Amino acid sequence: MKLIYAMLLSAFLLPAASANELPDLGDVSATVLSPLQEQMIANQIMRDVMRSNQVSRDVEINDYIHNLGYRLVSHGPDKRQQFNFFVVQDNTINAFAMPGGVIGVHTGLILAANNESELAGVLGHEIGHVVQRHLARMMAQQKQDYLLNLATMGLALLAARSNPQLGSGAMAAASAGAVQKQLDYTREHEREADRVGLQILDSAGFDTRGMPEFFNTMMKSSRFVDGSAPSFLRTHPLTTERITDVRNRVDSMPYRQVPDSQEFQYVRAKLRAAHGSASQAVTYFQETLREGRYTNEAAEQYGLALAMMRNNNLEGTARQVEWLRKNAARHPYVETLAANLLVARRDVEGAGKQFAQALQQFPNHRALIYGYAEHYLALGQSDMALRLISDKQPAWPDDPYFYELKSRAYTMQGKNLLRHQAQGEAYFRRYDLQSALEQMDLAAKANDGDFYQQSIVEARLNQLKQMALEPKKEGLFN
Repeated sequence: MKLIYAMLLSAFLLPAASANELPDLGDVSATVLSPLQEQMIANQIMRDVMRSNQVSRDVEINDYIHNLGYRLVSHGPDKRQQFNFFVVQDNTINAFAMPGGVIGVHTGLILAANNESELAGVLGHEIGHVVQRHLARMMAQQKQDYLLNLATMGLALLAARSNPQLGSGAMAAASAGAVQKQLDYTREHEREADRVGLQILDSAGFDTRGMPEFFNTMMKSSRFVDGSAPSFLRTHPLTTERITDVRNRVDSMPYRQVPDSQEFQYVRAKLRAAHGSASQAVTYFQETLREGRYTNEAAEQYGLALAMMRNNNLEGTARQVEWLRKNAARHPYVETLAANLLVARRDVEGAGKQFAQALQQFPNHRALIYGYAEHYLALGQSDMALRLISDKQPAWPDDPYFYELKSRAYTMQGKNLLRHQAQGEAYFRRYDLQSALEQMDLAAKANDGDFYQQSIVEARLNQLKQMALEPKKEGLFN
């Protein structure tokens, strides 16, 4: 991600070095990086995200972050901005915002948050960076500063001809001034993101104390160990003044206690269950339960169930599922685990019944839908899989995995046009336009569809070809 960020800066700042181009003294962020360019960059970033093996593929974790993010966005100042939230499998405490509303959250940050309001506070801060268009504004500021820095450097070079010592001092002063100005500008952005994020946090109904408390926790965790500052602090400069400013604002807001959602607790347990070796994860949860070191017992029991299943202890997993059903409220995460347990036990009939019953109670839980469709495909029941996907897909029209499942089903049926068409739509939704074009071209050449299907494919192929030309017309990626 840092490499992408550096490439973006160089791509937009280097053309600004023309000696014939004067800096715009107004708000030039839109002239440096237009909303259309931001979206094109976002698509390019998301393509890399989709291909990265560091990004979580767990639909429950991703849906949780997406839903939490959009809950905050719906209370923000710009409801037209599109966002892409994703989770990076990395133990460092970090989160970052990129152009076009791309926001990544490290698993380490989710685990470091003591409550859901702290996590929401970080997301609100990142949303603040996006809606205030800080990256475009930073590029605009650097574009203006570039000519001023050249002038200062030019004077220093002239001075060096008559007095080398004076000249080197002037150049050092010019460089230091440029660095300090950039640091000041970054701090200004951070304070602004704090203010916007805090307002979003409050409007969305979270405990606003979560933001300063999380900042304070990170500061304390690195105070006595040199070089141990969390990644979030290194990319988001944090000072005691910033914490004080946020805390003062919180003190003027109404006090509110907000309980964590069960999803927050279960997601954290799921992340812990996947950490380290399977046996270590089992030991961790057994010890926390034995010693009572938890805030939510159901989440700890759920985490133990996941860790046992990961350790191939299916009997232990079954006991944990039974405990959860007796002692905790019904929840789609638990029902999905129960279904996956039956699949692992090769109980075909039981798994089918579990998926069907769970979807009756939780009809929009994507992990259950995925699992049931995969169950049908494993049994060779492609018609049933397609029927299920057709029923559920309208709620998630941009979900690439639904299209991949359809492609697998059509492959079983020997329907090549529909198979390649579905795979092409999957690639398109993974931001891989070139692969989408290739698949749609194969669909157009398949010649095993009816006139209606052929017409749809050819029209879509032409549309994708036109899209492929748009970045070149914009002059962004050529």
